[in-house]
Amino acid sequence: MKKLLAYLFIALIFGSCEDVVDVGLSETESKLVVDGLLRVDKEQEFINVRLGLKASSIFFEENQPVQAESVMISYGQLNSEGAFDALSTSSLVEETPGSGIYIPDPNLPTDQRIRSSAAELGTVFILEINYQDRYYFAQTEYVPTVPLDNLEQGDEVFFDEDQTEIIVTFTDDGEADNFYVFDFMFGEFQTVEDEFFQGQQFQFSFFYDDKTEPGDQVTVSILGATQGFYNYMDLVLEQTGNGGGPFQTPVATVRGNVFDITGAESVTVIDDVENPNDFALGYFAVVQEYKRNLIIE
Repeated sequence: MKKLLAYLFIALIFGSCEDVVDVGLSETESKLVVDGLLRVDKEQEFINVRLGLKASSIFFEENQPVQAESVMISYGQLNSEGAFDALSTSSLVEETPGSGIYIPDPNLPTDQRIRSSAAELGTVFILEINYQDRYYFAQTEYVPTVPLDNLEQGDEVFFDEDQTEIIVTFTDDGEADNFYVFDFMFGEFQTVEDEFFQGQQFQFSFFYDDKTEPGDQVTVSILGATQGFYNYMDLVLEQTGNGGGPFQTPVATVRGNVFDITGAESVTVIDDVENPNDFALGYFAVVQEYKRNLIIE
């Protein structure tokens, strides 16, 4: 019944689940933390599904892995009426006991892995988590991206001489309003939207502080993003100063797209959920990734 309710929510909250809402929380309130960023490499046969679950801690203590009763990802294409003609499912299981990392269950008789070919423009992914008698639900649409044109080291500094400049070049596809998230390793991210360079080549610099030495290899990734995921990352990076990564210690005042719909008895809008202030931290996103490596000189 809960699964059926989740599917019925699709048409009504497909847009609203992408919204980012600031909600004040007590410092002592522990929340489920979902590290649900799934990166799609179209050159690989399967998506590398590794979903992390932790519980938020108080007073800057490290978040601890938790174990859910069940975790499942469903995916399919919506028809013109906003409903699914068919849904595929992937049941996840904890990789190793106590790790809090969930992967497609290798012990089931059917292959639970998700093929990269299933991730196409318009494919909707649904995440369902049962944890401590609560039912969490998230959905997102797969977002493709563009490859990096070039990655090189510059010689400029932003604040001090210990910084290392990385120059990133890519070309926007120009067919839509696009949003991008760049991963520079070390928990360093940058958000970019194409408002002022739609369909054009764009170049920008990123500065490492003291995280790199000559001879080190860095990997820079460009990720596609829905507007909701872009907004979420932008707020988290603004509030954390881009330190530690957005899924290591998510900001409690930045709400993602993982809803608690426990006890929902009617299919109306997400605010009709019985406990609207109960939600998970983190985000569920399925995005294409391109990356390049660079040796620091």
